[in-house]
Amino acid sequence: MTNDIALRRLAKMPIIAILRGISVSEVDAVSDTLVQAGVTCMEVTLNTSGWQECISRLHRRHGSNILLGAGTVLHPEQVAEVQKYGGRIIISPNMNTDVIKATKELDLISAPGCFTPTECFAALHAGADILKLFPAEALGLPFIKAISAVLPGGVRICPTGGVGVSNIAGFVAAGVIAVGVGSSLYKKGKLIEELHQAANKLVAQAKVGQLQL
Repeated sequence: MTNDIALRRLAKMPIIAILRGISVSEVDAVSDTLVQAGVTCMEVTLNTSGWQECISRLHRRHGSNILLGAGTVLHPEQVAEVQKYGGRIIISPNMNTDVIKATKELDLISAPGCFTPTECFAALHAGADILKLFPAEALGLPFIKAISAVLPGGVRICPTGGVGVSNIAGFVAAGVIAVGVGSSLYKKGKLIEELHQAANKLVAQAKVGQLQL
């Protein structure tokens, strides 16, 4: 699957499930539940114990049926390790040009965290594919609309942080490529029945937002 195809698939179902703190024993049931609900992009954060095995297991189980990656990628040397275990999208909470460049050197998808116009433009200059606006709950829709007016046309934006059922439709309707969803979707030890309900509600609201585009 090429990056272009992966990004088009992400835009079609614009939810990135953030699996922070997931255990290896949870991976199968959690990922199967998300896929059944229609979620096709997942990230395991690198501050998760055993993240290597989690990403590797997700890759073996779902292959190219999902866009798989890592979050909280802070150092350029981590990028190649993520790729080794099957990750394709590199997501960070901050804007580190060395991480972006390492990502693009390996032809992976770069999604650095940005908070200001300066960081947004610097990330694009370094080769970022997606601007992760973080934390979205602080920046809000007005910022997304304002920054979209000055960024180059077609720039992909992914608000993350504080996204849930109550606001996902509004973000999607604003034209973002995706939203990163963490604790409102997955928390370590969450019952599968609760995860199933949360995923279905988020997917439904994401589709509402797409209808408003």
